[in-house]
Amino acid sequence: MAGCTSSAGIEQQWGDGKGYLSADQLVTEVAPEDRGDPIEFDSELSDGTKITAADYQGKVAVLNFWFAGCVPCRTEAADLQAVSEDTADDAAFLGVNVRDQPDTADAFTRRFGVTYPTAMDVDSGSVQLAFAGETAPNATPATFVLDPDGRVSARVLGAVDPSILRALIETAAATTE
Repeated sequence: MAGCTSSAGIEQQWGDGKGYLSADQLVTEVAPEDRGDPIEFDSELSDGTKITAADYQGKVAVLNFWFAGCVPCRTEAADLQAVSEDTADDAAFLGVNVRDQPDTADAFTRRFGVTYPTAMDVDSGSVQLAFAGETAPNATPATFVLDPDGRVSARVLGAVDPSILRALIETAAATTE
């Protein structure tokens, strides 16, 4: 992923000369007038079902990039599941596994009670590449909120706080074209 995106200007935006970006809940919201084109991707779920970005159009989408060995991913799993249940009428959730094979991803979702689907992105990277650019998922976990038009409304790098995620979902739902 790093080879597909630019890191120019990162120090001016977020860095403090440490040479890395900490993913401690760095929240970036995008104003409706500044949102780019709708995100487009196609992938497969852990059960082999094909999925595309179009499957999420018309509703707020929450995409969470994770892998089983990621400690913050394990920490936030229950919170993400709870928010997905609480906001089921307003938002659709999709996990995006960036490192594991389907058996490992499925074991993780069973262990942590995650019921929303998981796209397997380890081989193709198609979902990650759809976000390349200024709002890239350049940390794990990374959570994106897309407005009903499929445009990036917000990005959270690091484990997401449930109250912040609920607010981001509300904002995305209220700001469509």
